[in-house]
Amino acid sequence: MYLLYIDESGSAGDARQKYFVLAGVCIFERQGYWISSQLSEIAKRFNPADPQSVELHGNPMFGGKKFWRQFDRESRFRAIEDSLNVLAASHRSNRIFACVIEKSSLSPADPVEFAFEQLASRFDYFLIRQHNRRDTHRGLMIFDKSTYENTLQNLATNFQTIGHTWGVLRNLAEVPLFLDSNASRLIQLADLVAYALYRHFESGDSRFYNIIAHRFDTEGGVQHGLFLKS
Repeated sequence: MYLLYIDESGSAGDARQKYFVLAGVCIFERQGYWISSQLSEIAKRFNPADPQSVELHGNPMFGGKKFWRQFDRESRFRAIEDSLNVLAASHRSNRIFACVIEKSSLSPADPVEFAFEQLASRFDYFLIRQHNRRDTHRGLMIFDKSTYENTLQNLATNFQTIGHTWGVLRNLAEVPLFLDSNASRLIQLADLVAYALYRHFESGDSRFYNIIAHRFDTEGGVQHGLFLKS
């Protein structure tokens, strides 16, 4: 099974922000433990006695907010980079799916619903490609808990029954699940990926984005994993 851990960056409703990002880290089920373990080693730098209490969260780490206020900028930035490098150096089966929306190009439509349709259909298409290579797997989408839970579960059900813009979802094992990011290193990794994309597009800061730019879902020289709506 392939698990797609998804989080957002930027606010869908904040007019001061130009972009909204929804990004997912697609992990083959046997890879999750090893990636989580490496991320926990990074978290241990900041609380060796209780690394599980340390949440790797892009915005607070970058800005030195809340728990992260006590650590210097370079230590925080290095932790973001090292976390993204865990994904960058991981097995080639792991990949990124992301939708980046310039909100003015979509108004008044809901960027969250638009981005979810893009991620769900592209993840399903990836699973179809795997099946066509005689490597059949189901997929599961896992989100950080948010106010969008009911909306996204209803959309996923509709995509599997009525269909989406490009067809019907056929390869998902269940409607999306929602987890508390405090309990999942892989949701935290999705947050860092989304934040890297947000910094790249919103602020022109590619320090973090460049680490993972080669990990978007790609086949035959065609990049399927990143969609930009502008």
